[in-house]
Amino acid sequence: MNWIEVCETEEIDQEDVIRFDHEGQTFAIYRSERDEFFATAGICTHEKVHLADGLVMGYTIECPKHNGRFDYRTGEAKGAPVCVNLKTYKVKIENDLLFIGLE
Repeated sequence: MNWIEVCETEEIDQEDVIRFDHEGQTFAIYRSERDEFFATAGICTHEKVHLADGLVMGYTIECPKHNGRFDYRTGEAKGAPVCVNLKTYKVKIENDLLFIGLE
């Protein structure tokens, strides 16, 4: 596993998402209302829109273009118009720094 430093944990508000780009890939990094952190692919599987521009509600990210929703913990598509799940990534915290794991 290759761990990539993303940001300090305090840079992400509770129930929010940020965009992170690394080597041509875009990721979405989430912080739940319970201070848990998650990472998914950053582009919607339906219309290729940046999910960091979307709305976080509970454990759901809503795409800003067509309101497709995903469970950001599992990447599961939660109904039309999205039907392809998001790829998810492992996350770890060390000394208040957030890292994502890339294979």
